[in-house]
Amino acid sequence: MAHMETHPIIAFYNHKAFMEYALEAARQSPPQADKFCVGASLVDAETGQILSTGYSLELPGDRPGDPGRTHAEHCCFIKIANQYGVAEEQIGDVLPPNTVLYTTMEPCNSRLSGNRSCVDRIIGLNGAIKTVYVGIQEPDTFIVANSGRNRLEKAGIQVVFVEGLQDRILEVAMAGHEK
Repeated sequence: MAHMETHPIIAFYNHKAFMEYALEAARQSPPQADKFCVGASLVDAETGQILSTGYSLELPGDRPGDPGRTHAEHCCFIKIANQYGVAEEQIGDVLPPNTVLYTTMEPCNSRLSGNRSCVDRIIGLNGAIKTVYVGIQEPDTFIVANSGRNRLEKAGIQVVFVEGLQDRILEVAMAGHEK
């Protein structure tokens, strides 16, 4: 049996509290100059139950020899896949009907590493995730003008910015970057 993470139950309307929880995950990401420290949580919007969390570089990547340039959202998906013993592309079949994603930073639309983008992964779940709650837009540090939000919205996925934590999220995200 796979190890089950335990998470607090948060009232579903409390978007700020879910974003705070994702920010706590982001703090666990190792600071590096060549990436952002991002945290994410998959949440059952009906119950407020946190289904999985992840942070940048938490887990090994898809490809053999990939040391784990995994993004926070991808780590959430890997954990659900492992928990249910399904391929990552199949997690839409096991997620609750109203699953939403909280991520401290707008999901990436392209990857310098050649890995599949988080936007592609979310869209690839065929509507299993209908809303993505975002803390901040991606700074132009690596990918200029990330258009992840536009692609998600074109695919029928709502993107909602959660106000009030931007400064703290940015501070954590930029850990390891020169000031």
